[in-house]
Amino acid sequence: MKHFFLTAILWFGIFTANAQDLKSPDGNFLMHFSLEADGTPVYKLIYKGKDVIKASKLGFTLKNDNKSLLNDFKIEDTKTSSFDENWKPVWGEVSSIRNNYNELAVSLSQKETDRKMIIRFRLFDDGLGFRYEFPQQNNLIYFTIKEERTQFAMAGDHTAYWIPGDYDTQEYNYSTSKLSEIRGLMEKAYTKGNASQTSFSPTGVQTSLMMKSQDGLYINLHEAALINYSCMHLNLDDKNFVFESWLTPDSHGDKGKMQAPCKTPWRTVIVSDDARNILASKLTYNLNEPSKIQETSWIKPTKYVGVWWEMISGKSTWSYTDEFPSVQLGVTDFSKAKPNRKHGATTANVKRYIDFAAKNGFDAVLVEGWNEGWEDWIGHEKDYVFDFVTPYPDFDIKGLNEYAHAKKVKLIMHHETSGAVRNYERHMDAAYKLMKQYGYDAVKSGYVGNILPLGETHYSQWTNNHYQYAIEKAADYQIMVNAHEAVRPTGIARTYPNLIGNEAARGTEYQAFGNDRNNANHVTILPFTRLIGGPMDYTPGIFEMDVTNGSHVNATIANQLALYVTMYSPLQMAADFPENYERFADAFQFIKDVAVDWDDSRYLEAEPGQYITVARKAKGTDNWFLGNVNGETARVSNIDLGFLEKGKKYTAVIYADAKDANYKTNTQAYTIRKVVVTSNSKLSQFSASGGGYAISFYPVADAAKKK
Repeated sequence: MKHFFLTAILWFGIFTANAQDLKSPDGNFLMHFSLEADGTPVYKLIYKGKDVIKASKLGFTLKNDNKSLLNDFKIEDTKTSSFDENWKPVWGEVSSIRNNYNELAVSLSQKETDRKMIIRFRLFDDGLGFRYEFPQQNNLIYFTIKEERTQFAMAGDHTAYWIPGDYDTQEYNYSTSKLSEIRGLMEKAYTKGNASQTSFSPTGVQTSLMMKSQDGLYINLHEAALINYSCMHLNLDDKNFVFESWLTPDSHGDKGKMQAPCKTPWRTVIVSDDARNILASKLTYNLNEPSKIQETSWIKPTKYVGVWWEMISGKSTWSYTDEFPSVQLGVTDFSKAKPNRKHGATTANVKRYIDFAAKNGFDAVLVEGWNEGWEDWIGHEKDYVFDFVTPYPDFDIKGLNEYAHAKKVKLIMHHETSGAVRNYERHMDAAYKLMKQYGYDAVKSGYVGNILPLGETHYSQWTNNHYQYAIEKAADYQIMVNAHEAVRPTGIARTYPNLIGNEAARGTEYQAFGNDRNNANHVTILPFTRLIGGPMDYTPGIFEMDVTNGSHVNATIANQLALYVTMYSPLQMAADFPENYERFADAFQFIKDVAVDWDDSRYLEAEPGQYITVARKAKGTDNWFLGNVNGETARVSNIDLGFLEKGKKYTAVIYADAKDANYKTNTQAYTIRKVVVTSNSKLSQFSASGGGYAISFYPVADAAKKK
């Protein structure tokens, strides 16, 4: 159902010559736009009478242009509208999403140049989105952005949950501090060691940025619909607590090459006095266009296993041989090479994972290191690293696919580009055709290392256009994409739902990296930050916390189970070794049972950096699953089960931390118990330091059948 109204002046808009007010549908938000005396566009945002964004300037500086797009504007026209619809996502946390906003479009012209610019504001019940639009015109056709100068003036020295600004990676632990403390903590926060890193400022941070004000407002700054534009960071004036947009430059130092008519991504401000509402917000998706893929039956949420953790933990390798100091595809003859006997992607080993997947009801097996070139794939900035079609001698691509399909399991292809973007595009059609030939319908792509051509970074306009090209090309072949090391998502999965997962943050792999592991509270922050733009392939499910290579996973088993609910993704991996799941078969049952697609989601408890408790109803069933993840401080979680259907009894299977569980010293201490509950029940449950709990709810009749 859709309702749309367009009038000169609506009830939610109040206008004067150089100022306009816009209210949200529920009236809790007020956005004020005005022009200063010199023609500078300014906006501010108020929530329930409290300042969220104080007066903040808007505009651009242009390269090789003496006249910026910062001031000297006059208002040519204003248009207001109201929009209300419900749309159904292909996959998601809920079966239906309401998209309801009031809109103000302000058409500006610059007095001296007669250049035209529209600033479009959309005010929802959960926050604000706005973007710049440049219509077709004679005085602004091709132009290069020197910098976007969008400001977000904070109303105080808020607590922020942040990672350092970086043009190449988001793979950092989060820091929690006052805005005024960011500068002093930046050197410590900017941990080195990533394959590609480029910092730019001692007060620069990345979006999605989560903050909490002293008077209890939760504020999130991000962007939506990042298309044909560079990724936005935020640079802080820490004396006045004003953030200003800082775009990622290309290899020439330019922040964006534009041709009118064109538009920027939306800049977003999500606000609530209840942290749970930030997690539940769909504002980012609502600011993206509807799906451009008409027939979507081939896009399927997936639960998978794979050989990946073997490589990450040092048990096996991606490479086939240690014999060659370097390799050249088409020249090096791998059939004559001596195998290193640690290669993970062997036919025999992959069959073992296929058998495990089939036995336990998993959809797919991810295989990394199957293709030639891994011997010197990183650190040499080679343009031609992989061809994405040639397997190693010990990987029978045809036979394995036949074996997998006979057991009703699919293989997930892996395309590591090593940052050689042009090489990937050269081979993309052949690679996707090979996937279709063997029945692969999903690919995990990777962009480890410096982007080639040199000078480009992971988040520049040029590279972002490549990621989008890869998604759209994959859609042509009906292939789902799980992109690692790509730009963080901005809701584009609404428009291209074959983008079924992203990494774009510090995932489980860092738990195997010795002293650079994920903090215990990491998973209590990510849903407030990285997941605002789309799901993350976090690769949870580690049961053996003492890793083969000597590292230690900062979590309990109960915490790892809960991640399948709290870290929403339609693509979920059971990342540990099969033998570890067999050791803890009773706990593994939750991973086997938990859904990956949902009809409803309820956020029951939430505080960034401390805890999150979520309940979700599995798609097309009456089954609910609940997850709680906890930070450093052990606590007792008290929740109401009112989300369950009234009048029904449910069998609740509770997987919880034992009383002496701890993420450092007693990670595998858990309990499992069954109780009968109803919507009137309340639950009090202990959650250890770095721990949590997970619950399966089945209607009593269904639970009896399952037993």
